Amino acid sequence: MMRRLVLTAVASLAALSAAAPAATAAASAGPLPLPLALPLLQDDATGTRLTVVVAATGNPEADGTYELQCGPAGGSHPVARQACERLEQAEEEGVDPFAPVPGNAMCTQQYGGEATARVTGTWHGHRVDSTFKRTNGCEIARWNGLRPVLPNVR
Repeated sequence: MMRRLVLTAVASLAALSAAAPAATAAASAGPLPLPLALPLLQDDATGTRLTVVVAATGNPEADGTYELQCGPAGGSHPVARQACERLEQAEEEGVDPFAPVPGNAMCTQQYGGEATARVTGTWHGHRVDSTFKRTNGCEIARWNGLRPVLPNVR
């Protein structure tokens, strides 16, 4: 969705840029303006580069530091393609998967373990610095909503 909006904006800008010099060329004999570089032509998913640090999951294979890059999917994340797909889905739904639990949320008092995660970097060009834990029902749901960016913890 975002890519479509960006491409439409770029196409409109290109059409206007092409029409303006032609209209002014007849009016003046001066040099034509140089075209501007269009950074919007980059894939908007390339704005996703994250560092994911996971600890105390009880699974040594899940704990560690992972790099995740999307557009194309890559990095040291064990399931980079699926993680990028989840982040793209959240963006399409208009959901910020890195938003904290609201302060007035009513959460069940269940304990999901000592697992913690910190995600830093950029997601679709937005700065991210978010921590995750499993200390109550809201935090568990938040963690689970970001799987497979975060590992499956029971």
